[in-house]
Amino acid sequence: MDSEISVNRKALRDFHVLERFEAGLELKGTEVKSIRSGHANLLGAFARVEKGQVYLFDLEIRPYGNASHTQHEPKTRRRLLLHRQQIAKLFDQTHIKGHALVALRLYWKGHRIKVEIAVGSGKDKADQRASLKERVELREVQREVSRFNRGARN
Repeated sequence: MDSEISVNRKALRDFHVLERFEAGLELKGTEVKSIRSGHANLLGAFARVEKGQVYLFDLEIRPYGNASHTQHEPKTRRRLLLHRQQIAKLFDQTHIKGHALVALRLYWKGHRIKVEIAVGSGKDKADQRASLKERVELREVQREVSRFNRGARN
């Protein structure tokens, strides 16, 4: 049902994800058409609570090639559509030192474009190395299991 448009892989590397939220995205027509043609980049995108609203920054949506005289800005801030209680919760959680709102993925839900944002605390270099080491060890274990299973079949 959900088809992913863009994923921010660096966010999972750089942050411990504490809580995830699904938000709608306020877009113009040319932005939606550009996203449909696959011209969206979520790398480095983050959100911030300002004046009772949540805005997404650094989401790059390239201009739509077949647009008429009106065109959108590629890296402007875009408003996220959330409930008032969710906005208040995000406001409280982001005022804790070391916590930030990061965009994890952009995806279709039915005919609507949604963004998954998360409250995260930054990882230091040692945590990043530990996560990388765990992934490498898991990959090696999976390789050994598949090698063992191939040998058992022959």
